[in-house]
Amino acid sequence: VQLQASGGGLVQAGGSLRLSCVVSGSAEIFSNQMYWYRQAPGKLRELVADITSDDKTSYKSTAKGRFIISRDNAKNTGYLQMNSLKPEDTGLYYCNIKQYWGQGTLVTVSS
Repeated sequence: VQLQASGGGLVQAGGSLRLSCVVSGSAEIFSNQMYWYRQAPGKLRELVADITSDDKTSYKSTAKGRFIISRDNAKNTGYLQMNSLKPEDTGLYYCNIKQYWGQGTLVTVSS
């Protein structure tokens, strides 16, 4: 099983990015809850958003109203749409399902 995260980059404050996480190797794994985490420089990894197999979502309070997590079961792909980005959103973003982790994609928001 592999999780391949992509979509990070450098963006100005107020901009948007869409992260993707492609799950390969097991369709069954993708049927589980998916999580997106962020690790800011010098800080612990924290949960940003998650989505269940039946599309129930939850968000870190600072992401609510700006981020949207979704999934495409036909493509075994999860997404994190990030809008109105702030410098404090900077960090490595990881997707996670059960014990499997993506490699992280770097988001840098400049002020």
